[in-house]
Amino acid sequence: MGTERVFRVADHLQPADGEPIRSVVVQTPDATVVAWTVRPGQRIAAHVHPQGQDTWTVLSGTGEYQLDVEGPSRTLGPGDIAVAPVGAVHGVLATGKVPLVFVSVVCPGEAGYALA
Repeated sequence: MGTERVFRVADHLQPADGEPIRSVVVQTPDATVVAWTVRPGQRIAAHVHPQGQDTWTVLSGTGEYQLDVEGPSRTLGPGDIAVAPVGAVHGVLATGKVPLVFVSVVCPGEAGYALA
């Protein structure tokens, strides 16, 4: 990981017109930290991390956080933290007027990824 231990989220945000961009802030064997900008109407597809937990901290915007493939969702907004335990389905649709910006921490760093 080197000596860098403090990161600015704004330096890693990459808004995109197509699919939201997964911008890795730092990755170690213990965790992968990712900064996300999801524009209104964009979606992060429902997925799982078969060997790890994914924790999202919302900084701005709102979105409908999926709790299952076709089941219920929960509205997320600034200050909310969403935790997807190992193997739990999660994804999001940005629903507000401004981009949904959040930081995801996946533990361990190699937790795997599979579409739900």
